Amino acid sequence: MAEQYQVSGTNAAEISASIETGVMRGDWVTGAALPSVRILASHLHVSPATVAKAYQELRQRGVLETEGRRGTRVRSRPAVSTPRSGLRTPVPHGLRDLSAGEPDLRLLPPLEPALAAAAAVARPPQGYSLAVTMPELADAARPRLLAEGVPVAGAGIVVTSGALDSIERVFNAHLRPGDTVAIEDPGWAALIDLLAALGLRATPVAIDGEGPDPESLEAALRSGARAVVVTVRAQNPTGAAVSRARAGKLRELLSGHPGVLVIEDDHAAELAEQEPHCIGPVTGRWAFVRSASKPFGPDLRIAVLAGDETTVARVTGRMRIGMGWVSTVLQRMLLWLWRDHEVTALVEQAAKTYGVRRRALRDALRSAGVDSSGDTGINVWIPVPDETRAVAVLRDQGYAVAAGALFRLESPPGIRITISTLEPAETADLARAVALAVHPAGVTSPMR
Repeated sequence: MAEQYQVSGTNAAEISASIETGVMRGDWVTGAALPSVRILASHLHVSPATVAKAYQELRQRGVLETEGRRGTRVRSRPAVSTPRSGLRTPVPHGLRDLSAGEPDLRLLPPLEPALAAAAAVARPPQGYSLAVTMPELADAARPRLLAEGVPVAGAGIVVTSGALDSIERVFNAHLRPGDTVAIEDPGWAALIDLLAALGLRATPVAIDGEGPDPESLEAALRSGARAVVVTVRAQNPTGAAVSRARAGKLRELLSGHPGVLVIEDDHAAELAEQEPHCIGPVTGRWAFVRSASKPFGPDLRIAVLAGDETTVARVTGRMRIGMGWVSTVLQRMLLWLWRDHEVTALVEQAAKTYGVRRRALRDALRSAGVDSSGDTGINVWIPVPDETRAVAVLRDQGYAVAAGALFRLESPPGIRITISTLEPAETADLARAVALAVHPAGVTSPMR
């Protein structure tokens, strides 16, 4: 009867490989329940401990998840590539796509001049011995960060392949499978997936318009969290930004936990309309990550990571025996983009444009009696009583939005609307459609 479960194997490695192969082929749909440890052990004629070990390995790799009485299931976004998971779920033809979470490609600065400039400077070709974080890029990054109040005067700096790459490398430098990480709830979906894939446990921290709630974070730290990830501004999906007052409270709280790793994510960088208010460095292990993907384009996979000496040294050392370094062509491109006045003006205009679009939607929602959040960034978060209904109603009205389940651990339901391409003239119709999705009877009243 093992065939009914599409699982085979005589040891934990073979069983886990069989299940993972089935997930990759699509034999196991996301959310599908696996047989209990004892039932599968009986069918495969192995010990329950063998099956339990196979399930544990798959949980640590982010393929499976255990949900109490619901048993063991395939994760909604398993950390393996399947025929259907290579790309984001296609939006049906004819729908206005407000689900992607991406910047408006029309507002990105052209990369061709930066690439040409980088190629010209890179002659003669770069050798292995000199392929590192370019000193001139680090020298340019430091004053840029200091000018915005990011305390990197004595910090080390290393270049990585984007924000998530930076966070993963810092996790690997300090944490081990089974460790608990405090993350914002709702929070970045990719971070939730990363934790599962690394075998780390996520514990939720409530968030409001000023950032992580201190009491919620304190509870997470008391429960044993060894690390915390904070989005300094343009939080995804809520658009929250850490206020100066909140940063002070979080700093005071974390000062009592010197062994906790603090990672601050500044993915929006130059596109954020508010200045960053940093928490660290206040513990012994700290990292600040600034990505170039939002302001300069998702295809520019590069980020600057600043942190304490040990963290930066470990990240740099591990890169040296792995990928080695981020291409110096990309590094020179980023340096050129930072220095070009026309590019700076384009990015500033993009930030203003996103601000206009975001505020226009929130004003329209308020007039339609719908609550929302989104003070910075390119997303607006809307609490809803029923995500499935809200997404379906908006789909019927011609809009594709992101269901909040992608971003939530324990927080109430919601939907995320990406405003990056949304023109102000569209907001009234969209707000009316959202009101229908939020209010079952479609009855709305202006919010005060």
